[in-house]
Amino acid sequence: MAFDRPGARQQAPLTQAFSLAAKLHGAQFRKGTTVPYLSHLLSVAALVMEYGGDQEQTIAALLHDAVEDCGAEHLPVIRHCFGARVARIVNDCTDAVASPSGRKADWKPRKLAYLGRLAQVEPDTLLVSGCDKLHNARSTVRDLRHVGPAVFARFTAGKEETLWYYREVSGIFLERLPGPLSNELARTVSTLVREAAAA
Repeated sequence: MAFDRPGARQQAPLTQAFSLAAKLHGAQFRKGTTVPYLSHLLSVAALVMEYGGDQEQTIAALLHDAVEDCGAEHLPVIRHCFGARVARIVNDCTDAVASPSGRKADWKPRKLAYLGRLAQVEPDTLLVSGCDKLHNARSTVRDLRHVGPAVFARFTAGKEETLWYYREVSGIFLERLPGPLSNELARTVSTLVREAAAA
């Protein structure tokens, strides 16, 4: 689904997707900050557009954490409202779904499984996931510069495992989705690793 000219009827699904994202994530904040979580979703959606994504990929970007952070029951809603492709991308971007008690699988096995999935998903998913990882990496670099090494206390795995994960993700994107997005992700991850070592 390509973007139509401004004012065209096809713009309505984006508004609907933003409304759903705001409903699901409106009370959430970025880890360890007072930054509304919606800022991340909007940033990822903007990156998807900047790197050539279409409207369905942009919608998926707005909703990419809906299942992971808000529950598996939202995937059928996304499929009904936005179609099978958007639902597939959102599902592919989900690394775990919390149990009814709120628990997720242990961090390392969960991330290893997600890395394995990234090696197989479709290119349209890779674009959305890559923009998500790029924004997360940029945010971590910025926060590292602002608060220092304490930024890694926000992450379940701590500093070394977090850096390991970013390096692994970057390598997969360079291999599977060569081009400007993966190159920018690699540069950002390199900056993060270098500045984390010096902090």
